[in-house]
Amino acid sequence: MTVLDHSRRNPWAPRLQRRHEIVTTGGMQGVLDIGTALCACGFPVREFAVEVLDGVPYSSVTCTVSLTADECATFADRLGAVPTVVSVEPC
Repeated sequence: MTVLDHSRRNPWAPRLQRRHEIVTTGGMQGVLDIGTALCACGFPVREFAVEVLDGVPYSSVTCTVSLTADECATFADRLGAVPTVVSVEPC
């Protein structure tokens, strides 16, 4: 007897470590908003470095995220939806 499963399966896709620099406004709260968005999206984050300076309107987050090719294409758009994000650039 053979059992056929007609459910759609997601093929395995390799994950690559991709480093991004995210510029944000809002000081520490803006940085925390980025951290919350990364957790909500479910992206594995391997590195998360923050630079917040007093009196400077923008903060910088550098993170290394494990992404598939499909996720990489939409990563900047998904994080760009966070109101405090100014830019998302690969580095």
